[in-house]
Amino acid sequence: MKPESLGSNLYPPLSATAIQTQALEVIYPNGYKALHSTTLKIAQGSFVVLLGTSGAGKSTLLRSLNGLVEPSSGHVSVEGLGDLKDPAILKRHRRQTGMVFQQHHLIGRLNVLDNVLLGRLGYHAGWRMFTPWTRAEKEQALAVIERVGLLDRALTRADQLSGGQQQRVGMARALIQQPKILLADEPVASLDPNTSVRLLQSMHDICKSDGLTAVVSLHQVDLARQFADRIIGLKGGAMVFDGAPELLTPERAEALYQHVSTSPSPTDATSRVKPSFQELSLSGV
Repeated sequence: MKPESLGSNLYPPLSATAIQTQALEVIYPNGYKALHSTTLKIAQGSFVVLLGTSGAGKSTLLRSLNGLVEPSSGHVSVEGLGDLKDPAILKRHRRQTGMVFQQHHLIGRLNVLDNVLLGRLGYHAGWRMFTPWTRAEKEQALAVIERVGLLDRALTRADQLSGGQQQRVGMARALIQQPKILLADEPVASLDPNTSVRLLQSMHDICKSDGLTAVVSLHQVDLARQFADRIIGLKGGAMVFDGAPELLTPERAEALYQHVSTSPSPTDATSRVKPSFQELSLSGV
């Protein structure tokens, strides 16, 4: 049974839609329904936060928007492209969608510049991966590294950076794709509060400056209120709140985080399993 609604359909629809879902559901092989039927439209240029506890369905919904989780039923469609069930459309969508992961997924022995350049893999055929990067690509990488405040660390190995710096490299790796949509899966979950605010502020400023559509999953209510244009609250795999930050009252936030008993256990499959190299490549990384 779906959890009680905490105030859905509170966010007024906007005319320009970047990506939308229609009756989207995800059921895992063990029978666990990770995402109940979800229909929503994400407006172009908006900064949307998916809010909820671990296991609420945030990562499942987020990864469905990039085809990293295949829907059991329903559809995901992108403005100007179409339904992601079409493999050719999915490939084009992934190329124009940047992905920032919770655990960075950098190659520690490579420096910042080389890690960021990996974001260009989606633009090259398989054989091209074994040829040197062009001067133009290196200049492009340095430009996005400067945007995230790490130009002085461009030649530093990734494993010598702090957690916050590594996440900025992940953000630069997504930006070098020149995306139209940016998806971020719990990007500040492992960071301290001050670093979290600085990272989200940088992400927010870049998205607004470039007109990017952003969908970011978080579990911190205060950060959602601070940065979101729109908050989508998930609980037990269902969308139970959809509204502007000021509409998420303390009572609604408390209800969103109340325990939901579910069976069988989802094992948090989408948020705990480290993406494979294939997933990283498919997501544009």
